[in-house]
Amino acid sequence: MPALWLFSDPARLPDPREAVLHLPRGRAGVVLRGATPELACATARLCRARRIALAVAGDWRLAWRFQAGLHLSSGRAARREGPKPRFLTAAAHSAAELRRARRRGAQLVFLSPVFPTPSHPGAAALGAVRWVALASRARLAVAALGGIDGASLRRLPRRHCAGFAAITALGGARHSG
Repeated sequence: MPALWLFSDPARLPDPREAVLHLPRGRAGVVLRGATPELACATARLCRARRIALAVAGDWRLAWRFQAGLHLSSGRAARREGPKPRFLTAAAHSAAELRRARRRGAQLVFLSPVFPTPSHPGAAALGAVRWVALASRARLAVAALGGIDGASLRRLPRRHCAGFAAITALGGARHSG
């Protein structure tokens, strides 16, 4: 699994294709959320050409169609409509959601929000100490999401952080309206 992930966002990065062009070839992933089938198809082609992992959020059919991974919201099972996805990622915000993701077979879980983030204005952030406490007991690979940039990432010990994901820090600022 790559350590660097770009999340699309219906409001802040609805079309991730330009940002995908700036990801390191063969060493990154994209979690595609809320995309039309046409945008998903174009993004899948671009990811395949650049050897970038692709996970489709919540849609077994699109994940299967594009031979991509499937991303589960809060570790919840999506309605299965095809063969197993290439890989499984999940979102988690608590210890219970980390356990649910592990039971579902997720290979990587995005634990968030680590720090305050515009994606969830006013939401309580876990903070570095609580994030590390949860990640260290998760018994699966955990990546950081939420308020992640170069400075905040250094606050998380590498031994507990299998990777990180971002919207704005990896291209969302160029696309926000």
